Amino acid sequence: MGIIMKAIITDLDRTLLRTDKSLSEYTVAVLKECKAKGIKVMAATARPERTVKEYDEVIGFDAMTVMNGAKVMVGNQVMTYGIPDRLAEEILSKVCERKEFLFSVETGEILYARDHIPEFEYTLHTEFPRLPTGETAYKILVSGEGAADFVKDNLTEGLHCTVANGYLVQIMSKDAKKSEGVRVMLDAFGIAPEEAVYFGDDFDDVESMQLCGIGVAVDNAIPEVKAVADEVVDSNDADGVAKWIEAHLL
Repeated sequence: MGIIMKAIITDLDRTLLRTDKSLSEYTVAVLKECKAKGIKVMAATARPERTVKEYDEVIGFDAMTVMNGAKVMVGNQVMTYGIPDRLAEEILSKVCERKEFLFSVETGEILYARDHIPEFEYTLHTEFPRLPTGETAYKILVSGEGAADFVKDNLTEGLHCTVANGYLVQIMSKDAKKSEGVRVMLDAFGIAPEEAVYFGDDFDDVESMQLCGIGVAVDNAIPEVKAVADEVVDSNDADGVAKWIEAHLL
């Protein structure tokens, strides 16, 4: 063991998880050994909390940043950064005009969609651009040809967007950033960013990778992530994250 790190922070999909969304027994064992040695293990993901619970039950994350930083959880402390209703309905009114776009709104508990989206579990909502009564929008997800350029051209002050998987545009509050969630999680444990290693694969991981002492990309990461990473390891399907941790931290 030649490296001393106090925290491991990892993205989930296409990074820690295999393509079939499973966790290998080997990966679970490595992360549990890290926890036993006092290394904090944290997740930073675009997923909402409800879809992370099954992995948290197995690993026992010390802290989690979900919805790309729109919600940060450290013990009993929860910080949320939703989109103000006015801004959400303003951008939704513009997206609604483009009938060719698929879009949905993530509230943390429920994903609401105007149209059928095969790959998501969702609840239909027919009153967009009005939000469902009493709900806070944490992420607005838009896809379709030209969606990224359209959203960027129509974003107002107070919002920002990222693109995931090469096609899915994620609109969030300007205060909801995965890298800020990472910073909050580390601060909660008194851990400096340079004492943490970050694993990722997509655009949303770049700032976190640059923030932490070591940034590691899996082999299936996009070229932009590999370009800023300190190291590139085996793919998510080959347990690249766990192999790096075992080789360098255990």
